[in-house]
Amino acid sequence: MTTETTRPSILIVDDDDVLRERLGRAFRDRDYDVRSAASYDEAMSAAGDESPELAVVDLRMPGRSGLELVRDLHELDPSTRIVVLTGYGSIATAIEAVRLGATYYVAKPADADDVLAAFARGEAPPLDPPQSDYVPPSLARAEWEHINRVLSDCAGNISEAARRLGIHRRSLQRKLQKYPPLE
Repeated sequence: MTTETTRPSILIVDDDDVLRERLGRAFRDRDYDVRSAASYDEAMSAAGDESPELAVVDLRMPGRSGLELVRDLHELDPSTRIVVLTGYGSIATAIEAVRLGATYYVAKPADADDVLAAFARGEAPPLDPPQSDYVPPSLARAEWEHINRVLSDCAGNISEAARRLGIHRRSLQRKLQKYPPLE
């Protein structure tokens, strides 16, 4: 009687043959069932045969983009966890990738450990808001603290602080003569 253990499956999609093969070899060494693709069409064909548990998707590929692939892989199987891998990262594309279903976003150069860490970060449960008695400062208190921070940055030079704050020097002097708000 043999017991068959199932290995987690991962689909690596990148138009860079060297990177795709290097990641594939690293994941095989970690006992993953690796499939790879060089384009959107190859990836969708591979995922259509058997949906992977994990996917690593390059953002920029010839033809259709990695964002389209993220969206379509997620529609094909919402349980597929996807990490977007790119050398052309921006906050806007990271947000778009996550909105379309990516678990996380990793900048190149990255190795298998970076990708696995990204999947692990994506698994972290959402943090509960801290249960504390924190009371946010009043607007007057926040203004007073800001004015004093700018004044400190200007080494106590009231004229320079007033210029940076965009108010008249005399107005700043009057504000500084007042006691700080309690809340």
